[in-house]
Amino acid sequence: MKSFLYDVDGTLWDSTDRVAKAWRRVCLSHGIPADHITGARIQREFGKLLADIGRSLFPDLPEDEMLRLVNECCEAENAYIVETAQPLFDGVAETIMELHRRGHRQAIISNCQAGYIEALLKIHPLSAYIDGHLCPGDTGLPKDRNIRIACERFNLPDPVYIGDTDGDYRAAVSAGVPFVFAAYGFGHVEHPDYVIRKPSDLTGLFPL
Repeated sequence: MKSFLYDVDGTLWDSTDRVAKAWRRVCLSHGIPADHITGARIQREFGKLLADIGRSLFPDLPEDEMLRLVNECCEAENAYIVETAQPLFDGVAETIMELHRRGHRQAIISNCQAGYIEALLKIHPLSAYIDGHLCPGDTGLPKDRNIRIACERFNLPDPVYIGDTDGDYRAAVSAGVPFVFAAYGFGHVEHPDYVIRKPSDLTGLFPL
């Protein structure tokens, strides 16, 4: 039995355009310029902690005002993703179900806000195959710490972490977990432990 721990953005789906649209709506409702908030810009920000994203997107706002704005944007984002039924990448759902059928355990660990992973599981009926999920919105901790906590809390033996950016790779290394690079995603990783070109490659990566 292995455990497969998944990043979300760039690994399970690409929500960048929907996220950008939700954030622009909130900003414009407060009279805050939002032309710079595009899908491409959001893609570059994904993987950071929310406070760091806020400082990058709104460098001129006072910290407390920026944090309130980011929290409002995240609430709008969660709702809009559910409202528009954000799709998964092709093959993700089938891969998760197949790995569960083989007896492997699975979890989702992302640097997102509370409610974001729940939104994914509300749209896509995968809760029966996912043994747990964690994010900084739940714990206040970064991804490497959440990987370690999840392995203990959800009883995840022999874990690997699947992600698509160098930040994901560094989190896995810090957590002492092998890293599977999702090469179809957003980023580039120089020396991953494993590489997959599409989600279904996971089913053949480790022999039964």
